[in-house]
Amino acid sequence: MSEAIGAHWYVVQTQANGEERAAQNLLRQGYEIYLPRYLKRRRHSRKVDCTAKPLFPRYLFVAIDVATQRWRSIQSTFGVSCLVSNGQRPAKLHESVIRALQAREDEKGFIRLDSKPTFAHGDKVRVLAGAFMDDSGLFNGLADHNRVSILLEMLGRKVRVFLDADMVAAA
Repeated sequence: MSEAIGAHWYVVQTQANGEERAAQNLLRQGYEIYLPRYLKRRRHSRKVDCTAKPLFPRYLFVAIDVATQRWRSIQSTFGVSCLVSNGQRPAKLHESVIRALQAREDEKGFIRLDSKPTFAHGDKVRVLAGAFMDDSGLFNGLADHNRVSILLEMLGRKVRVFLDADMVAAA
């Protein structure tokens, strides 16, 4: 955890898309921070790439010893909206939450997310992106590498469509 003896983890709400800025400014002030990130697959112009995204958009974690550190300065740090609090005191986060997140990190420090869909055959699903965006269908099974098969109602009959697994969600 933290080098400080009495330090505990707390949650910082950042400004929109300001996680990196807040993290750098908090580090510069001497705070220990934890910003869990994952690799998000992105499709654009027939290309697929992965970009690092925060696991919790607009939030990061900071280790503070409220008895010895000047934690109120976090509130006025560039990139920070507020320190999540209960009344006048920051809300303490249990150490096991941070440990559980860190246990899911890969060798590059990114959180591993479950990539396989958890749908059962026949479950209703909704398409999130692409040509069939917002259409509803039935989960038909797993296809090849990271793709799923769904049945969509088109022109009065069911048509099987293969999509990336991250383009489908439960309806």
